[in-house]
Amino acid sequence: MFYHGIDREYVYKHFPILSARRSVSAKRDEQLADRRHLLQQFGLEPVHLLEAADDYPPHRCVEECFAYGDTVFAFQTLEAPFWQLSVREVGVPILDLRRVDAIYTVQPDQRLASLFRGVPIYLVLVSKIGERSMRLWRGEKA
Repeated sequence: MFYHGIDREYVYKHFPILSARRSVSAKRDEQLADRRHLLQQFGLEPVHLLEAADDYPPHRCVEECFAYGDTVFAFQTLEAPFWQLSVREVGVPILDLRRVDAIYTVQPDQRLASLFRGVPIYLVLVSKIGERSMRLWRGEKA
């Protein structure tokens, strides 16, 4: 599985296709330097995803993706082309959210449920001691 973390507000702005090109103006200096490096290497800035493996389980990918937003999209497969950016990270030119297999979010959101009918949405709850737990959310009130 492959995982991408993002704030829901960008999903609503750019649905159904995510592209790193759409967020260039919102990048910090460090991110812009990384973007220039990726442009030189690949000719474009890819959308980044974490890839699960035996030694890097799905729950860890989801947890780490929450550093990039309040919602994590999980994909069973990715369409070619994609590039290996690091040991755990792959990049794609665009990410078609209509191909998502599961969604993890920290807050129930009826708009998200409406956009992704039929896709399992897991509500990730955070306890007071910082531990996370998950439950399937079916669009009802939490």
